[in-house]
Amino acid sequence: MQKSLYEVRELLKRFHIFIYTGNDLNDAVLMELELEDLYEMKLIEDEEYLKARMIIKQVKSRH
Repeated sequence: MQKSLYEVRELLKRFHIFIYTGNDLNDAVLMELELEDLYEMKLIEDEEYLKARMIIKQVKSRH
């Protein structure tokens, strides 16, 4: 799962958004908010957004 959350971090880095709290659940919540903003502004494609949301959902369901 770490690798997947890493992928979301890399996606956000493209937009100079860096999230690391030291806690995967907290990171996932913050990443989700940022992803929603990027998607609403049409900066990321549907497929990319949905894949990232699925990863975040998996992380949140583990906690």
